[in-house]
Amino acid sequence: MSTALRWGILATGHIARSFVLDLRDSGFTVTAVGSRAPAAADAFAAEFGIPNAHGSYEQLAADPEVDVIYVATPHPQHIDAALLAIDAGKHVLIEKPFTINRTDAQRIADRAAERGVVAMEAMWTRFLPHMVHLRGLLESGAIGEVRTVMADHTQSLPTHPEHRLQNPHLGGGALLDLGVYPVSFAVDVLGIPSSIAAHASMTATGVDRQTAMIFSYDDGRQAVLHCALDTAGSNRAVVLGTTGAIELDRVWYTPTTLTRYDREWNVVERFSADITTRGMQFQAAELEARVAGAAPTSLPIDESVAIMGVLDEVRSVIGLRYPGE
Repeated sequence: MSTALRWGILATGHIARSFVLDLRDSGFTVTAVGSRAPAAADAFAAEFGIPNAHGSYEQLAADPEVDVIYVATPHPQHIDAALLAIDAGKHVLIEKPFTINRTDAQRIADRAAERGVVAMEAMWTRFLPHMVHLRGLLESGAIGEVRTVMADHTQSLPTHPEHRLQNPHLGGGALLDLGVYPVSFAVDVLGIPSSIAAHASMTATGVDRQTAMIFSYDDGRQAVLHCALDTAGSNRAVVLGTTGAIELDRVWYTPTTLTRYDREWNVVERFSADITTRGMQFQAAELEARVAGAAPTSLPIDESVAIMGVLDEVRSVIGLRYPGE
């Protein structure tokens, strides 16, 4: 992949490290990193050969050698970091979930439009080759009329009360960290649901430990989705149609194999892409294409805003409200 833009990395956690590795290995240009802890920025820059390290997000946003900023903070901080970057004239790629709720997501979309910059959600799964191929199959009618989507995202993650996933002040719980993947997938395939049913089991700290969802559509289609943060599962997904099915193998939201079946579940096609990275560079490539004038192909910002609205509705159904909302 070729690159024209200069990337700045806002925050230095695990996801930022994964992203920079994929950018570096795919020929993108990373010129700066910013952290609220100067030592963390210095260490991150030294590890990845990044020329400029900044001891604050404000310094990163003001760096004239940065064109686009990747926001990798915990999601309750996305709104402030994104608006800081946008107001400095930078394009932004914002980790999923896009924000904590739809209100904040709409603020980012509106501000980016006002400032004339590109803002995009880093839902990296949407941009992977097998997902692009899936959309092509569905658009061609390869499995007839799509009737059902089933997907889960379940992991065994830290459960001690001090961890951010258990902390309501940090947007904790399974839904926003893990459930956003199957929710985004269902919206990608079926669109915004007309009604939502959901049930959750809560932790002692008041966030969802696991959440089951059924999305219903006026034409009878359905999505059956599940997420959990303390039980690792198969992490597969399937799309059922009237003349066949498409199964995304484990782990469906990472680079994986896609298999298409006919009505009797005979294999018609297997698809896999030869990807040696984690696959996070594809979202960066689309952002750069959008900056160059290309139309969104995998995840328009208005869809990211709408997905946050779906997540808001699920939280309302299961009774999950975060402090300050």
